[in-house]
Amino acid sequence: MPEHWETYALLCLSAFAAGVMNAIAGGGTLLTFPSLLTVVDARIANATSTVALVPGSLASVWGYRSELRHVRRWSWLLFWPSLFGGVVGSLLVTVLDEKYFRAVVPWLILTATLLFLFQPTIARLAGIGRPHAPPSAWTLTGVVFFQFLVSVYGGYFGAGIGILMLSSLALMGLSDIHEMNALKTLLAVVINGVSVAIFIYGNIVNRRYALVMAVAAIAGGYCGARLARRLNRNLVRWIVIAIGFVLTAYLFHKYWIAPSSSH
Repeated sequence: MPEHWETYALLCLSAFAAGVMNAIAGGGTLLTFPSLLTVVDARIANATSTVALVPGSLASVWGYRSELRHVRRWSWLLFWPSLFGGVVGSLLVTVLDEKYFRAVVPWLILTATLLFLFQPTIARLAGIGRPHAPPSAWTLTGVVFFQFLVSVYGGYFGAGIGILMLSSLALMGLSDIHEMNALKTLLAVVINGVSVAIFIYGNIVNRRYALVMAVAAIAGGYCGARLARRLNRNLVRWIVIAIGFVLTAYLFHKYWIAPSSSH
């Protein structure tokens, strides 16, 4: 496909929107990955999308800097599972057939979205999130392990890791959606930062597209973080839930319904 200005306009627009989307709830890969598929193959599109969106996530982290001070303890707890999981997932890109992940990803996103939807009820029934009531050792262990699994998936593809992380953070007892978003964004930078290094080393990134999209993603990420901090907390929560269900529907159609109808 000839590289006209319309191509770059499409890629930059998708990257800006993805930066905003990632700052609020995640799922920005759903915008950049399909746009890149119009110009490169799927493997390069996956890697290029990841590289392009990391700077936007960094901009979001800066936008959430005041909220991050309140979740410093959790960021240290979840840093290592995010780092090691990201390494494992990124390396899997080169050795594992993606059909296995395709089969399970829609179910993961659906489960996470439902957990986040019913989080207030679950928290009330289980006593999670009560003031000055820290989570148990078993809860922390489960969250750390879940974060590792999310990071493996995030290193492999990454669409929807924001929804998955928000659900586990809610069950861990965090109740402020803006602080949860801040921590989620920081952990996503850790996961995808590892992927960037591995993908660039493996020479599977279109650097020209990644560069122009990164600039747009930075603007979108910062604007998204500033916007999310000013929105009503319940509105942000329902935006997260809506994105989760849209993402679920898209992935079920792409990986389950469409392949069946083609036979």
